[in-house]
Amino acid sequence: MAKKALITGVTGQDGSYLAELLLEKGYKVYGLRRRTSSPIMTNIEHIKKEIEFIDGDLLDVSSLINAFRVSKPDEVYNLAAQSFVGSSWSQPLLTGQITGLGVTNMLEALCQTSPESKFYQASSSEMFGKVVEIPQKETTPFYPRSPYGVAKLYAHWTTVNHRESYDLYACSGILFNHESPRRGIEFVTRKITDAVARIKSGVQDELRLGNLDAKRDWGYAKDYVECMWLMLQQEKCDDYVVATGETYSVRDFCKIAFEYVGLNYEDHVVVDPKYFRAAEVELLIGDPQKAASKLGWNPRKTSFEKLVKIMVDSDRARVEKEIR
Repeated sequence: MAKKALITGVTGQDGSYLAELLLEKGYKVYGLRRRTSSPIMTNIEHIKKEIEFIDGDLLDVSSLINAFRVSKPDEVYNLAAQSFVGSSWSQPLLTGQITGLGVTNMLEALCQTSPESKFYQASSSEMFGKVVEIPQKETTPFYPRSPYGVAKLYAHWTTVNHRESYDLYACSGILFNHESPRRGIEFVTRKITDAVARIKSGVQDELRLGNLDAKRDWGYAKDYVECMWLMLQQEKCDDYVVATGETYSVRDFCKIAFEYVGLNYEDHVVVDPKYFRAAEVELLIGDPQKAASKLGWNPRKTSFEKLVKIMVDSDRARVEKEIR
């Protein structure tokens, strides 16, 4: 009998790649979706007929209980969140409710209806924030520097607490920045590659960004969902840092993206103080050794330069189609 998986945030970047992976492995995939008048299905348009959708909301426990009863999942992947760090300062309460308390709702519903299911929580490198150790690993103390990071930290510890209190198979993947052509346009990486495509096509002149010297550990989302799946295939439940172990600045990302299409980023990028964070996170770099050794996961399957080029190619094709 095919395994069954329930994915929250199935229409997002990670959810769509994970759904593809699980369908390829023969899973029956259920996706939790919020009822809206115009659901955004862009990322899963090609597979939406293979996914069974269940209406639900992380803030409505009764809907989560219903989702578990309908899907009877072997595996649960909680990828839903208010995940844009910038918006968490203007929407701190909403971020705390969805990204933080929403996970408690998921775990409580799980305990009541499906305690034998394996549970994956999407934790974030933003929990490290003002880093106290380089590189950051599973034992590094947390120091979040945004409402988003604080909410993710609450979610992370409530997952640990439920695991230890109720003997659940509940683990967290502490994912460092992971990007793809399916990343939301508001995130800096897509903002850059979209602008490169538009500037090269002559429909945009400049790109306004914040701190060009902020450094991140950037990986490919399609590779990272494989690690999520591997975490739930282990006999013993544990938490893992998911990262490449390499760090690059926003400036590096710009340089590679613009040079790839024959442009100089310095001719087009304008630093705008409006885009600086209230409390900056200057450097994030993860240590993927545990995931590599215990899960057999390859942290550098896709290089940083290859990732940037994949994203630029995708945005150029999209922009050219729009122009036509």
